[in-house]
Amino acid sequence: MKKFYENHILPALVHHVCAHEKFSAVRGKIVPRAKGVVVEFGIGSGLNLPFYNAQEVRAVIGVDPSSKLAERAASRVRAAPFTVELIARSAEDLPLEDNSADTVLTTFSLCTIPDLAGAFAEARRVLKPGGQLLFCEHGLADDARIAKWQHRINPFWMPFSGGCHLNRDIPALTRESGFRITDMETGFMDGAPGIGGFLFRGGAKAR
Repeated sequence: MKKFYENHILPALVHHVCAHEKFSAVRGKIVPRAKGVVVEFGIGSGLNLPFYNAQEVRAVIGVDPSSKLAERAASRVRAAPFTVELIARSAEDLPLEDNSADTVLTTFSLCTIPDLAGAFAEARRVLKPGGQLLFCEHGLADDARIAKWQHRINPFWMPFSGGCHLNRDIPALTRESGFRITDMETGFMDGAPGIGGFLFRGGAKAR
């Protein structure tokens, strides 16, 4: 039953939730900033692909362990006006050369990566000198009452959400992993439950 849920129900649920127009509005504020060769952590069903600036992007290398979500990405991959390569694995171990990417992009995926420090280390490794990390993620709220509920609910939430953490402190973890945040906006996403709707959106560079 667990495998059936993970292989069939969860990918469909993730796609339909993340395809909501509220998520699309947020994607439209960060994805167009990507340039050059882009490594996208958690490309999933390819929902970011229509938001890339085709004049600025040469190629997108999408990393995601879910083959079921990759199947849902196929039509968007074919429609993209630039090269898209999908790699079926998690972001902690990338089969890419050092200094090979201009941008690492992550949207709504840092919550689920098991070894986040390892993924950040890989981001630093593959980025060219001066390359950018772009992020739009949900995580630990700045409201103490909501944060308390995030900590309480998180152990029960994770098994049903593909390992999603409600309470990761994204800015702190980014800085601890060797990045300097260059700009960031925070706030609750309109219409989203508080425990899962506090967003961090911005850019960073390796120190």
